[in-house]
Amino acid sequence: METRESLNPFRALLKHRNFRYFWIGQTVSLIGTWMHSIAQGWLALELSNSALIVGLVSAAGSFPVLALSLPAGVLADRYSKLRIVMIGQALLAIEAGALWWFVATDNITIPWLVALAAINGVIGAFEIPARQSLLVDLVVREDLMDAIALNTSSFNLARIIGPSIAALVIAAAGLAWCFALNALSYAAVLVGLGLVRLPPWIPPKHRISPIANMKEGIRYLIRTPEMAVLMRMVAVFSVFGLPYLTLMPVLARDVLGLQAAGYGVLMTMTGVGALAGALFLAAVGSRIRRGRLFAISALAFPALLIVIALTPVAAVSAALLLLAGLGMILNTALANGLIQSIVPDALRGRVMAAYVMVYVGFSPFGSFIGGALARAAGVEWAIGGGGAVMLLYSAWALSRNPEVRAL
Repeated sequence: METRESLNPFRALLKHRNFRYFWIGQTVSLIGTWMHSIAQGWLALELSNSALIVGLVSAAGSFPVLALSLPAGVLADRYSKLRIVMIGQALLAIEAGALWWFVATDNITIPWLVALAAINGVIGAFEIPARQSLLVDLVVREDLMDAIALNTSSFNLARIIGPSIAALVIAAAGLAWCFALNALSYAAVLVGLGLVRLPPWIPPKHRISPIANMKEGIRYLIRTPEMAVLMRMVAVFSVFGLPYLTLMPVLARDVLGLQAAGYGVLMTMTGVGALAGALFLAAVGSRIRRGRLFAISALAFPALLIVIALTPVAAVSAALLLLAGLGMILNTALANGLIQSIVPDALRGRVMAAYVMVYVGFSPFGSFIGGALARAAGVEWAIGGGGAVMLLYSAWALSRNPEVRAL
């Protein structure tokens, strides 16, 4: 029997049956999702031969999250989160199946590709906040950070495996089969969710209007000092930190002189570092002061981006990207965990919806800013400049709000 003293990063899976079924199913499904993402970007390029269209397809999947996450959070707090997630996953399977049909029958066009990406984004805008706020129901509050860390490890494990499988499938069978396999992969998460056994869901009493619900959540975010600081730091991270991943192909080719295989190695190193960070966090659990580690990661990650921007040697960059992946995931998972440890259960869906809106919905703006700066001044300035902004803001925010380090 595992105890809280164990350093086994998978102890939350051993302790909690519901979380175990959810995690296994989600990991399989996320591998399919990464295959879908890789194939969709390549398909957009094949159809258009335009980087602008590739960006448009990506943005079509992101902007619905920005527009719809707050209403989705109200829905997550008013209805069964498990049911919302199951419905969302089933709809995502249908969307992937539709994309497979369009590609397999040679009926796919750029408008259809953009429309299906937008539909995927709309479904995700409602499903992601419900799934994020469901985690606490699958474990106990004391194990929530472990579950969030393992959830993050699932995403990064899939990020390593999914693109590799996608490359093999595209070469052997064509793009369409990446979408078909993604559609099939949703069966795993739906089976896992079907095996989850939770107490009967009880509707909240004394419901107010959805608009009032939304305002209540926003007031909580603004008036809770620690929550406001964390959300602002997540926003700065999303806009100025995440774009380094989007700019990685340019860095690999134009600065480090690498080809596609070298770019793949750099992204793999980032994924390995991220997976290591997630497993480390799941292993140490409550042994560490999470606020202090968050503060360290909030300073270390942007500092690493600055050094990466100044490094012209591919081997050194690969090692730095491994560390950056680790720092990035520590920052992301700890911010998520600290927010979920503060929020009361009655507001969890709305707060996690705001987190998803900021983290996912703001990232296209960061990619646009980073891309424009890379074109005007060079990719080194885009990555290093984003790191500098994030480093300066994090140092200022943490010095002004020492209570964050005490969380």
